Amino acid sequence: MIEPGIGLLFWMTLTFIILLFLLAKFAWKPILNAVNDREVTIIDALNQAKLAKQEMAQLKEDNERILREARAERDGILKEAREMKDKIVNEAKERAKVEGEKMIAAARQSIQSEKNAAMAEIKSQIGTLSVNIAENILREKLNNDGAQNALVENILNKSNLN
Repeated sequence: MIEPGIGLLFWMTLTFIILLFLLAKFAWKPILNAVNDREVTIIDALNQAKLAKQEMAQLKEDNERILREARAERDGILKEAREMKDKIVNEAKERAKVEGEKMIAAARQSIQSEKNAAMAEIKSQIGTLSVNIAENILREKLNNDGAQNALVENILNKSNLN
């Protein structure tokens, strides 16, 4: 068996302690700090990922809410537009009905006034014709003197009786 010598063991231990001291003084702190910094960075990244996930969920909810509100607003606008259209159509129908009734009343009045004017014209023409006929009849009857004298006596007799 090989046994190490005491000197070799001493120098190996001494070298190990010096190396351990040097590593503890210069290397372990920076290595541990780097590992700790990396751990903190990873934890921060995980926390930020959780926050981003929560924000995405919140944004999704907000988008859905905004979409629902937009649909409700669209439905309200469409309903209002339909109501306005119905109102305008009904108002137009009512105005057309009123205008139609006015036109019918004006036409009736015009027809009545034209009828009255025609009746007056007919009466006037009948009166003129009657006078002309009576004049022609009287001329023929009164062409001879005996008929004129008889007519004058007849009128005088009637006027004395009254």
